[in-house]
Amino acid sequence: MSSICRSGGIGRRAGFKIQFGQLSAGSSPAFGTKGKHNCFPFHFMQSSNHKYFVYAITSTVRNYIYVGMTNNLVRRISEHNNGYNKTTKPYLPFKTIYIEEFDSRISVRKKEKYLKSGVGKEFLKSL
Repeated sequence: MSSICRSGGIGRRAGFKIQFGQLSAGSSPAFGTKGKHNCFPFHFMQSSNHKYFVYAITSTVRNYIYVGMTNNLVRRISEHNNGYNKTTKPYLPFKTIYIEEFDSRISVRKKEKYLKSGVGKEFLKSL
């Protein structure tokens, strides 16, 4: 697995890199303490073949619609119906009313935000 970090610490001579220590408040790591675990793994920034899903489920016994996103739809729906999700547990059981597949996490998140909005909830209620 490759990473962005090159040799050396942070600063002008080390070149551009992202380190976990730079993502939070605090000081820079001491000279000579940078190891591979301090680098941001390159595979997080590469586009992948993963599929993402936005889904909407509705309770069969109460008036409740839940909208979520996942990369494993079967597992996630199963978690909802088996009561593993704290938010949806009181509304068991569920039926799926909407599923859409996306190639990127960014686009699935945009659709999820839309479906959670007032206009999106009205669309889901009309299904």
